[in-house]
Amino acid sequence: MNRSASLLALDGRGVDGGLYQRIDHWAQHLPAPVRHVVAAFSAYGLVLVAVLMLLAWWRARRADSATLARALAAPLVVTVAFAADTLLKSVLREPRPCQVLEAGPTLEACPGVGDWSLPSNHTVIVFAAAAVLWQVDRRLGAVALVLAIAMGVSRVLVGVHYPHDVVLGAVVGTAAGYGLALLAGRSAPLVDRAREGRLRRWLTA
Repeated sequence: MNRSASLLALDGRGVDGGLYQRIDHWAQHLPAPVRHVVAAFSAYGLVLVAVLMLLAWWRARRADSATLARALAAPLVVTVAFAADTLLKSVLREPRPCQVLEAGPTLEACPGVGDWSLPSNHTVIVFAAAAVLWQVDRRLGAVALVLAIAMGVSRVLVGVHYPHDVVLGAVVGTAAGYGLALLAGRSAPLVDRAREGRLRRWLTA
């Protein structure tokens, strides 16, 4: 580990570094098509979450104003969760496992020094979205939860996160998403007024 990494506040190797190395070794021996699918999903799976949020808004136009308010707030909720995660990363300053552990070539290029590992950004974003969508539409929320779990697993498989990065990301994302969605539901009176104004065609089925 280089000098800059040795000065970091948190070193995740002692938490589950051995487990990470075993998973990394296993991932390298997956069939090539499977490795490509895992890498592609890990990199671009967030697009699927964006599609689910768009679908949630469309379906929520038929729902009560509190539900619609949560659907409309979903992108903002995810953005706030991401911002909180970024701040937490800057405090914990944990280096990526692929930077400090001896392992084979990862399925995704290892980020550079200073791109901190804990919590996992991707995991926070997807779990925050799942928490919001669960309060908008249970079916969409269930689909989002499956995607969130798959995303968390993929971030370890591609070699850029420890398992504990993903676990903390799931906790942070779920807590932020669920709490902020509850707050968003309180803006129902604003949605009621908007439904009677110029935005009516976009807010009413």
